[in-house]
Amino acid sequence: MRNLDLDALQIFKAVAERGGVARAAAHLNRVQSNVSTRLRQLEAGLGTTLFQRQNRRLVLSAQGRLLLDYAERLLRLSDEAQAALRDGTPRGLLRVGTMESTAAARLPPILAAYHGAWPQVRIELVSGTSGGLVNKVHSGEIEAAFVAQPYAEDGLDGVPAFTEDLVLISPLAGAPVTRAQDLRDTTLIAFSTGCSYRRILEAWLAQESVAAGRIMEFASYHAIVACVAAGAGVAVVPRSVLGVLQAGATLRVCALPLPLARARTMLVWRRGHQSPALDALRAELPDRVAG
Repeated sequence: MRNLDLDALQIFKAVAERGGVARAAAHLNRVQSNVSTRLRQLEAGLGTTLFQRQNRRLVLSAQGRLLLDYAERLLRLSDEAQAALRDGTPRGLLRVGTMESTAAARLPPILAAYHGAWPQVRIELVSGTSGGLVNKVHSGEIEAAFVAQPYAEDGLDGVPAFTEDLVLISPLAGAPVTRAQDLRDTTLIAFSTGCSYRRILEAWLAQESVAAGRIMEFASYHAIVACVAAGAGVAVVPRSVLGVLQAGATLRVCALPLPLARARTMLVWRRGHQSPALDALRAELPDRVAG
């Protein structure tokens, strides 16, 4: 196959998402024979099997899973290109990466206002650490991302979105933490490597020549806060998250020294990239920057 047909990729994606030709045909408003034929042509052109039958459903083969990733990206780029060439009105799909804390505490009012102004845009949120989200922006998996400083800025443009007040949380039953030395040999609870807040905590300890204990990694603030409250260790979190989780009364909350206590969240995108949907999202930010 010389070129990948976007229409064929749309059919392939529908079959993959719905697990069968009949459901995909109904979704696409096509006859089943047309869907089956186009799928066979795609497999023949690529020289590989994209699906396997399992319990009356079609499931992706290893090669099918690989193609699905590319198909989603190509179809998204096609939508972006068409939107850019229309009248400039934001429309189509906007995939935005976000840290969990930003999604929980900062984005709801912004996304509500955005949806009210631009209902033609379908926003998909992808969560992750700052480092992981930056990688996804570079690869084109997402159009933009909310990430915390510090992050690798090469090849990215960005605008300030929020300024977070970071605090150290520790168990109520433990002694108050007033300096970095109080954390010697203490277990740190954090997201995986790539989290900007984790890097801030580790930098503070290194600056004071403090060797912490082991690091326990979790994928959500609910889990992090619960483990700290249970006495498992300490963590650095945005104060806004404690408000959302209503967890302040179950923990000791200690302010970090400046400038570590202030972390700026940026909205970043690939350098030079522009789309009406992203422009509209940037326009929602200035009046809602938290100082």
